[in-house]
Amino acid sequence: MNDVRPLARVSAVEPLEGFRLRLTFTDGLIREVDLSSDLWGPMAEPLQDPAYFRQVRVDPEFGTVVWPNGYHLDPDVLHGDHEPVGRPAAQASR
Repeated sequence: MNDVRPLARVSAVEPLEGFRLRLTFTDGLIREVDLSSDLWGPMAEPLQDPAYFRQVRVDPEFGTVVWPNGYHLDPDVLHGDHEPVGRPAAQASR
């Protein structure tokens, strides 16, 4: 028998100080993540404004966090199931 567990998705989000989020997942896990070093690239630039960053919400269709411009994050990475993909070399040197 195959022991496959359902994928955990974000069910609630609370913006914290700075660029941190408290995330609640459908499996009951609660994580606080600091995204301050992950807000790079054209889609993430608006999130560098703390007021805009706080406009985060849960997209129930995709089970992850999303901002008004459509920027979203992989719920499996947020949950800790996978390491995030490294940033492009040009971005890494910033």
